[in-house]
Amino acid sequence: MLPCNSASTPDWNDVRYAVVIARCGSLAAASRQLGVDQTTVARRLRALEACLGTPLFERLRGQLTPTPMGEELLARGQRMEAEVAALCHLVTDRQAQLKGVVRITAVDALAAHYLARQLADLRSRYPELVIEIIASSKSLDLVRREADIAVRLARPADGDLVVRCLGRLAYGVYGPEKPLLCSSWQTAPWVGYERALDQLPEMCWLSEQVGQHNVTFRCNNIDALANAVADGLGLGILPCLVGSQHPGLRCLSGDQAVLSREIWLVLPRELRDVPRVRVVGDWLIERFRRDETRFSRTA
Repeated sequence: MLPCNSASTPDWNDVRYAVVIARCGSLAAASRQLGVDQTTVARRLRALEACLGTPLFERLRGQLTPTPMGEELLARGQRMEAEVAALCHLVTDRQAQLKGVVRITAVDALAAHYLARQLADLRSRYPELVIEIIASSKSLDLVRREADIAVRLARPADGDLVVRCLGRLAYGVYGPEKPLLCSSWQTAPWVGYERALDQLPEMCWLSEQVGQHNVTFRCNNIDALANAVADGLGLGILPCLVGSQHPGLRCLSGDQAVLSREIWLVLPRELRDVPRVRVVGDWLIERFRRDETRFSRTA
């Protein structure tokens, strides 16, 4: 068993130097292989011998030869060296797999106002990945691989999918900076989504609180709706993530959200362990967790 000074633990780099010395038979040859000067090799060896409390080499016929304790160290050091090499190969292989295209579908509010602004970080971590974002209010078919990952505002009801809640998206009532000439929300004109999206919670809220008859402009794009509100076309119920960033809008509903919707990460179960998809999914979870209050606050 190798002795060890109880006050310290051998440095792996010192052990690595000792393994190279044993292979080369001299400090000079070891320094050339390691690409450092001979003094550094000698210093590393002395540090390791001091830590272990025993000499590791003796000079026989002009060669540095391991002592019995040095032989034991060499055997263990070579095993450590092999494990480190295997780990490096594993990392290299994994990195080689982390390339290719990952397609993310998300509603336009999240795609344009959040995801697109976060991708530089993902790119810096995994430069071989190519990310495609499909901004759409429609639920693309993940099972048919229309996308690899979805960030949705409703939990899917069926399908062999992996789902995880990422947080909640707050909504507020917004109007233009210059107030409209109306006495109440009920008498004001409103903007909203196209009729095909009347089942969305924000459109249901509008129907219950105001009535659809006051909707004078419809569109399926959130930025177009926000701009329409800013230009005075009407009031709108918008994600606070969008409304709070628009310079031409002001929140009329106060500090409390008028409604909130859950944000869900969804991916096909068969893709869960595909490296490029998994790292993007993990990254999305990390980013949404970090920015959780950004989605839930109204200002």
